[in-house]
Amino acid sequence: MLHAVIVHYDEIALKGKNRNVFEAQLIRNVKRALSGCGYRSVEKLPGRVLVYLRDDADVIEIQKRLQQVFGIAYFSLGMEGSQDLDALKENALRLVKAYREPYRTIKVNTKRSNKAYPILSPDVNAAVGAHLLKHIDAKVDLSNPDLTCHIEIVNRTAFLYLGRINGPGGLPVGVSGKVGTMLSGGIDSPVAAWRMMRRGCRTDFIHFYSYPYTDKSSLEKVIRLVELLTSYQFHSRLYLVPFADVQLQIVTKSPAKLRVILYRRMMVRIAEALAQQYGYDALVTGESLAQVASQTLQNIRVIESVATLPVLRPLIGYDKNEIIQQAERIHTFDVSTLPYDDCCSLFVPDNPATSAGIQETELGERELDIPTLVEQAIQQTEVREFSS
Repeated sequence: MLHAVIVHYDEIALKGKNRNVFEAQLIRNVKRALSGCGYRSVEKLPGRVLVYLRDDADVIEIQKRLQQVFGIAYFSLGMEGSQDLDALKENALRLVKAYREPYRTIKVNTKRSNKAYPILSPDVNAAVGAHLLKHIDAKVDLSNPDLTCHIEIVNRTAFLYLGRINGPGGLPVGVSGKVGTMLSGGIDSPVAAWRMMRRGCRTDFIHFYSYPYTDKSSLEKVIRLVELLTSYQFHSRLYLVPFADVQLQIVTKSPAKLRVILYRRMMVRIAEALAQQYGYDALVTGESLAQVASQTLQNIRVIESVATLPVLRPLIGYDKNEIIQQAERIHTFDVSTLPYDDCCSLFVPDNPATSAGIQETELGERELDIPTLVEQAIQQTEVREFSS
């Protein structure tokens, strides 16, 4: 019975003259997501995308993968048929009889993208609904039905489906440029990366680790997180940056209260060097305002002052509970909460500065050979590729 998937989008429809660019990227992403699942073709129709299925299509896997394609508002498994009213009646009946969940009330909802179709939507609803009631044990409920039979009249064909499955929304990955996300292994930064993907950015990941002064648990966690996030964008790159030597220089040559701020400034410098080398348009962090000492407004200003690229903080106004809820929804929370040694927790003073000034911080760095430290970190960085 399930011959097609009708994919709907919402935000893309508001894009005006360059809407076709967003639609084309969505179609490319749908094709890539469904590779190997048994689809026959993907076509653009007015306001929607249609996926034709082969008889051997893996419908369960198709549902799972489409739920991870950004740009999709919702999609439905259904069938294509003639616009002839008698054909609509019979196809609707076939579809409803194949439905396996219990229901007591039903509704028919028709939309006509093809305004030249001679029968008005309410009249289609009435005719198809009357036909259904003759053959099934159900009543009409136009306000809150247990089951809705959707009919879409598009071009010269009609699509019928029963349920809607929500997609992740947003914009297709690939329409908003490339960013480098500084991925710590905690709860926040994977959520920040996911939210940037949802805005159409392709993101690669930069992780700083302090082995052998910390164990390798952060590396293992980050790899698992990148694997999870790659399912939303098909391919990712992970830069593993050894940071222990930089930290030792800061610990031995700079004021203790500034250590965490100086760690972060060096991370930004190194991440930006990688971004410029590999062509990223911005850096992304999981910072949330005032969550920890380095994330006060004053310290954020001091840390960002070393950057020339934009530093994007999609979680800046979120509280911890909101971030946790998002992490649970995207299935990164369980991995993020596994125990690990964060490099920024190494050699942390008892009383870190919460409102450092730029001049004070620059004085605290005066003994550091910053260009050499950045260059050494870049040379020692390991690059790993991930594909879904």
